[in-house]
Parts: sequence; structure tokens; C-alpha cells
Amino acid sequence: MNQVDYLRISLIDRCNFRCQYCMPEGTELDFIAPDNCLSAEELLTLLQAVFIPLGFSRFRLTGGEPLLRPDVVELVRAIACLPQVEDLSMTTNGFLLSRLAPDLYNAGLRRVNISLDSLDPQIFRQVVGGRSDRWTQVWAGIQAAHAVGFDPLKLNVVVIPGVNEHEVLDLAALSIERQWHIRFIEFMPIGNAGLFGERGWVPSEELRQQIRDRWGLTASQVQGNGPADVFQIPGAKGTIGFISQMSECFCDRCNRMRLSADGWLRPCLLNETGQLDLKTSLRSGVPLPELRNQVQHLLMLKPEINYKGRESGTAGASYTRTMSQIGG
Repeated sequence: MNQVDYLRISLIDRCNFRCQYCMPEGTELDFIAPDNCLSAEELLTLLQAVFIPLGFSRFRLTGGEPLLRPDVVELVRAIACLPQVEDLSMTTNGFLLSRLAPDLYNAGLRRVNISLDSLDPQIFRQVVGGRSDRWTQVWAGIQAAHAVGFDPLKLNVVVIPGVNEHEVLDLAALSIERQWHIRFIEFMPIGNAGLFGERGWVPSEELRQQIRDRWGLTASQVQGNGPADVFQIPGAKGTIGFISQMSECFCDRCNRMRLSADGWLRPCLLNETGQLDLKTSLRSGVPLPELRNQVQHLLMLKPEINYKGRESGTAGASYTRTMSQIGG
């Protein structure tokens, strides 16, 4: 089991998209009231007094859509200034990034993952909902992030059978001329169990074979902080990664936990066992050393939670929270 040193922090559960794999149309979501979200002060307290002392040094800001949080730039600056932070990154849908990219970079953010599930504006609209011009705005955000110097710049693609799987080669080609890193993610049952049951997922090995047949594919010398298996088209400037949580179990090398916007600490994405309500404990005056002990105990249990929860999580399990509420 890898050392668990990576915390994904959801800043907000709200989003300006309604992606099929996360918040499908027709789903009624009970969004967290702002007062029930961790404040900036509370979040920084947990980082400095609980997580960093336990060895966490890598942090990713997620949502919902993290750029909807009004104090996101200030939060980035505050976290980036902590001396123990070795890596700070963000996952965003990119819609607001063209405006915020310079401020985020100047605040200390250096890595960003942007969701780009299609190069076709109409298919993109089908996946994310809303108006057809959203693709143009997201593409502008990608260009802005590239221009200010985010490196690596990663593009996340959730592959949905019958929707965007035919675009795999076109998306992979984005890594050839640019130092962009494309990440293909297997569709999961969390967020839209109905669509998952109807469509299933495309195993990563099938995608790799398509790319091998077109260009060839070699293992990359550069591996990331997470579970992606990283490859490279020969001669390409960027890389191609595959996150294969459905077809290829990587529980034994999981190095992360997830903190929701309302302060629930979750040790495993596919298993709801063992969550801690840190916000309520913090606001109730539970001493910080006691909170740290609780998190340390959960870290010790994480391997068992991962392994025992995996099979039920991939075989029709139900989840009380969607992907947007968990933080992805």
C-alpha cells in the first residue's frame, strides 16, 4: 500500500454544468448551504493541524466546479504558501478559466486538469448540458491556461460508450504537437447509475489498442501523482494516461483521501464506509489532536476499506452522494 499523502478537497458542490456522468438532467440535488461548507479558515486549520502533520503534502482542489467559489484565488494563495505543500493542483470544467487563469497562476497554482469530453461542440453539449457555446468557452479556458504556463496541463476525458468513444484518436492526437497530457477515464456507476447500466464502460486496454494501431504507444518515463497508467505516442510532446478504475483494480496503490465541501472525509471513492464528519467535530470544539487521531485511525483502516469495498462498488452498489457531491 502506498503512503497516503494526497488529499482531494472539494471547495463547493455546485456546478455550472450538468454532465451526464456526474449530475444527470432530472436529478434533484440538495446543494449544501454556504454556511454548511467548510470556511477558508476551517479548511486551513484542518490542513495545518490535522492533514499536514499526518504526512499529507499533495492537494487537489475540486468541486462541483471549484472556480464558482468566490474566494478560490485567495484559498489557492493561502494553501500554496504553506511550506509543507509539495504539490497543489485543481480540476475544473474550464468554463471560467479564461478569466481566472492568470490570477490562479500568480496565486501559486501550477497544475490544472480540465474536463474535455469531446472535440465536437454538439456532443460536448450532449454530455455537459446547457447551451451549445460552452465548448468554445472551455476551449478558450484551455488556451488561457496553456498561455500563462500551467505545466503539466491535463485534459480529462470520461469515455461513454456510444457517445464519445469514437473520438479517442482525435483526443489522443492533442498530445502530439503540444505538451498536453490526455487522461482517459472509464465511466463509473457513481453519479448516473441508470446511464451506466445502459452503456457500461469501455476498458482502457481497448482504447490503448486503438492508439497502438494508429501510432504505436510506449510507456512514459513520467508518471503522475495518481492512479493513471501513463504512455506516450512515439515522438509526442505530451502523454496519454488511462484511469482504469473499472477494468483494472489499482486499490493497492491508492494514495488519496477525499474531503467534501461540507467536511466529510472519505477514504475510498467506491466505498462509503468509514467516513468522518470533520466539520461537525471541528465546530463542536473537538480538540484538534483528537481529530488528528481519528484521521490517523482511518488511514490505518484504508487498505481494508479499499479492498473489501471494491467489488460491491463495481457491481450495482448505490451511492448516497453523486460525484459532484463527493468531489470526484
